Amino acid sequence: MTDFDAIVVGSGMSGGWSAKELCERGLKVLVLERGPEIKPERDYVDQLPPWEQKNLDRISQDEIEKHYFKQYPGVAYAVKESNKHFWVKDDEHPYETVEGTKYDWLRGYHTAGRSIMWSRQSYRMGPQDFTANKDEGIAIDWPVRYEEIKPWYDYVEEFVGVAGNRDGLEQLPDGIYQPGFELTDAEKLFKSKVESTFSGRNVIQARVAHLTDATDEQRDLGRTNCQARNRCHFGCAFKAYFSSLHATLPAAKRTGNMTIVHNAIVQTVEYDSEAKRVTGVRIIDALTKEPRFYSAQLVFLNASAIASAMILLQSKSEAFPNGLANTSDQVGRNLMDHVSGAGANGIIHGFETQKVFGRRPGGIYIPRYANITEKGKPYTRGFGYQGSASPMGNAGGQMAGIGREFKEAHRSPGPWRISIGAFGEQLPNPNNRVTLHPSKTDKWGNPVALFNVSYGENEHIMLEEARKDAVAMLEAAGCTNINSNPVNLTVPGNRIHEMGSARMGDNPSDSVLNKWCQTHDVPNLFVTDGAFMTSAACQNPSISYMAFTARACDHAVKLMQEKVI
Repeated sequence: MTDFDAIVVGSGMSGGWSAKELCERGLKVLVLERGPEIKPERDYVDQLPPWEQKNLDRISQDEIEKHYFKQYPGVAYAVKESNKHFWVKDDEHPYETVEGTKYDWLRGYHTAGRSIMWSRQSYRMGPQDFTANKDEGIAIDWPVRYEEIKPWYDYVEEFVGVAGNRDGLEQLPDGIYQPGFELTDAEKLFKSKVESTFSGRNVIQARVAHLTDATDEQRDLGRTNCQARNRCHFGCAFKAYFSSLHATLPAAKRTGNMTIVHNAIVQTVEYDSEAKRVTGVRIIDALTKEPRFYSAQLVFLNASAIASAMILLQSKSEAFPNGLANTSDQVGRNLMDHVSGAGANGIIHGFETQKVFGRRPGGIYIPRYANITEKGKPYTRGFGYQGSASPMGNAGGQMAGIGREFKEAHRSPGPWRISIGAFGEQLPNPNNRVTLHPSKTDKWGNPVALFNVSYGENEHIMLEEARKDAVAMLEAAGCTNINSNPVNLTVPGNRIHEMGSARMGDNPSDSVLNKWCQTHDVPNLFVTDGAFMTSAACQNPSISYMAFTARACDHAVKLMQEKVI
């Protein structure tokens, strides 16, 4: 007899969805989280007043150099003195890179993982994203098409709560949206100028996973509408933005079918060669280092694209000497992220007497147009821009002083700045990979990750063209003082959209997963975090992880009911 019907490894963006869907379908589910429990009333700091913030909420340089030498430079906008407990200490969780390469692995080990700290931009992949590999002869073809995933996008968006507008763009399909955050007048002018100057380019409201018109189900989970405070990276006491902590995990818990164990570092997934199926997982307790084994009929890996690949690679046996479900030798390969480091900003005129109220969680988005409405580019695929226009405040917010005079000066009218930055697609490359270091281990005895990832010529050319396009759009809007620094291509991993390490495909010889995120080699093992991605597209990927996860869970339960697995 097994301990559970299903084990879900990871409690973050996709793990929460696996827990919810499997529990709601009647399975007894164990969720294994490698980090400690997060309790909002104890651990959230979104209500902390400025005068209680140590060092103006900045981590000391000594502590950065000792503990956060990857996390802090990687996401300085989100890692603060008050919320540093949401991010790992790099000295406690080391990894290595092949000589001559760099990689930023930015992580949070705790209940709900990075779903607490994500930036919440939520865009569907479009029809072109599922056919690009086949059309261009790059990597392998996706085994699914947009129309197969569309109902699952609808399903997850209704539960998540995404604020946005239905814009009627084929390459960026509309979804199930709550009212979007209105553009500022400066953004509306920018939109008008860009769309009238560049046929086929669109400027739309950012689509963000924030409640603006909470449904009955969302309110039943204790969630309320976004207050536009811009304190999201500190945890939201209003539960207004989507996280597994406040949405999917509570939905799983209310079924009575979920058990969650914290500080449980999964080392291997165990395989029975006679039954040809996995039987459970071996973990080590992060605090006591005590080993344990949990058994189940079904295993879902949702530890993140990198961690799930490492678990598979560690799970060696006579049947799988190169790692579990790795007869294709594709586990760990084709590791992708999005690329950025190109954009522009400038002063937009005519709004000097206007003010804004509140701090929206999203501004504007310029969907991909390259190689869609505009052909003949010197690169393949494309990019989208994220940005906003807002008042700079007196002297651009740099005026010195204290007290009432200082505060009133900052409330006085002033110039507006608009900024846009590109997020581009990285092409899949089997040589971009994560493997197990042959000799180095962490303090729990697990091999550390060894990264060998670099960008190709296409990514470099794409971002230089994106920089030029950004300048041209600001010029079309009549901006002055336009600033566009030379392209500074971000370090791989820095966009925190790692994906592709166990890609899906039709052929077991060149892919790890089938169209249902089920491993070709082992029928009762599924991987539904970013590892399944066959190509990266240019859209923020989290809403796609959710849709594919919900779909995979539905399929897995049907197979169990039919006694196929």
